[in-house]
Amino acid sequence: MTCARYEALEVRSKSGSAKISGTLLSLTGAMMLTFYKGASLTHLHHHLPPSSAAAAGVEEQHRSAVRWVLGSASMLANVVGFAGWLLLQRRLTRLYPAVYSATALMSLLSFAQAAALALSTQWGAGLAAWRLRGTVEIAAVVYCGVVASGVGYLLLTYCVEKRGPVFTAAFSPLAQMFVAGIDLCVLHEPLYLGSVLGSVLVILGLYLVLWGKREEAAVAAAAAAPAKRVEVAAAGHGDVAEQQERV
Repeated sequence: MTCARYEALEVRSKSGSAKISGTLLSLTGAMMLTFYKGASLTHLHHHLPPSSAAAAGVEEQHRSAVRWVLGSASMLANVVGFAGWLLLQRRLTRLYPAVYSATALMSLLSFAQAAALALSTQWGAGLAAWRLRGTVEIAAVVYCGVVASGVGYLLLTYCVEKRGPVFTAAFSPLAQMFVAGIDLCVLHEPLYLGSVLGSVLVILGLYLVLWGKREEAAVAAAAAAPAKRVEVAAAGHGDVAEQQERV
């Protein structure tokens, strides 16, 4: 975003150093949440039955390294695309400030792309592939459409319009923390050391980025204050001169 000239970055200043350090900490925490588990902090006596352990071992053996590389490359492309989308949103909100209409148009285009991809991959599978089975599948589809795609992107667009793309992107790693929390509290999955350490790093990184943004805003406001005083004084002198001319 700095390369696109949307964000000023002074490396030698405290605010710039805080933003860089916070970004690196958040990235490290997100990577730790994703790739490192560590010891289990809960469910210490949780063991899989022999049949499940054997099935898990067979499944682990059949995993292909090609699939792992393809998944990692896809996620990397998704992150880069999301960053580009935030930058485009900043320019779009300036040219087209109607947030609700913009979100509706984006949802329509996303629907067209998803429908084309689904038809190309499920062609010939019949209606059975499109049928929703059970309450969980129906709730997942409704939640994805209404909350994740509708309300979520609407709030993202509004935040980009008000505070910019860097401020919005700084909160993205928090999603992994919420996933880990829901996984523990709702699904009753074990909590691992990597999730705790990664969450701590994400929170510290977010705090540093927000602190750097606040310091930059304070410096900019202090620098703009004398200019505003000069403008007010000039306007006051102009009003006095105009009144004297009228007299």
